[in-house]
Amino acid sequence: MVDSVSCIVDSFRCHSPAQELVPMKLTIIQTGDVPQPLRQKFGPYRKMFEAMFDGTGQGFSYDLVAVSDGAPLPDPGQLQGIVITGSAAGVYDQLPWLDPLRAFIRNAYGQRTPMLGVCFGHQIMADALGGDVRKSDKGWGLGRHTYGVKAKPDFMRTAPAALAVACSHQDQVIVPPREAEVILASDFTPNAGLAYRNGAALSVQPHPEFADDYTLALAELRRGKAPDAVVDKAVASIATASHSKDMAGYIGQFFVGR
Repeated sequence: MVDSVSCIVDSFRCHSPAQELVPMKLTIIQTGDVPQPLRQKFGPYRKMFEAMFDGTGQGFSYDLVAVSDGAPLPDPGQLQGIVITGSAAGVYDQLPWLDPLRAFIRNAYGQRTPMLGVCFGHQIMADALGGDVRKSDKGWGLGRHTYGVKAKPDFMRTAPAALAVACSHQDQVIVPPREAEVILASDFTPNAGLAYRNGAALSVQPHPEFADDYTLALAELRRGKAPDAVVDKAVASIATASHSKDMAGYIGQFFVGR
C-alpha cells in the first residue's frame, strides 16, 4: 500500500516506495529514415530523437514502431507518449501505411494521448485532423530557419521572441486544422508550429533533433534537386545560433506536463 510519500507528477508514474520510478515511454512512430548515402555516418532517425530527448534530462525511455516498413500501429490509448518522425513521403502519396496512420492520429487525439509530430509528422497530423498540406510553391526549405514565436503555451512560457532551428522540406501545412493554434511562423513557413486545443498534441515543421553536421550534409545532398543558391544559403545559415536545444526542452516539458 502506498504510504504518505508523495507521488511525483512529472515524467514518472507513481509507484509504491518499494518500486523504482519508471520513466515515461515515448513510442517513436518511424515514417522514414536517414537517406541511404548518409545513414552509415549519422545512423537512424530514432537515435537522433533519443539523443534529443535524453538531452532534456527528463529521463524518457523509448519504443519504436517502423510503420513505413510495415510494422502494425498499436492502440494509442495504451501508449504514454507518441513521436511521429520525418519522412521522404508526402501526405498525398499513395502508400499503404498512410491511412492507418491517419486513423491512429485521430484515435490518439480523441484519447488525448500526448503526441508530437516533426516535419512529415507535423504535416500528417494536420492532414489527419482536417488541415490542408501540399508541396509548397516556395520550394525547398533547407538549413537553419528563424521562426517567430506567435503564442506561448505553458510549456513554452520562457521562449524568446524567435527560435532558429534546422529544417529540410518542400511540403507545408497550407491551412491548419481548426483545432490548431499557430505557435511558430516565418514568411517562408507561416504554419511552422501548431499546438492543438485538446492540450495533448503538438507539431513542428523544423527538426530540433538534427545536429549541425547532419543539417549541412542533408543540405548538400539536396544539391541538384534544390537550386545551388538555396543550398549555399542553407550552408551559410548554420552560422546563426541554434535554438534546437531550447525547442527540445519545450517539447520535453510538453510531454511531462500532460
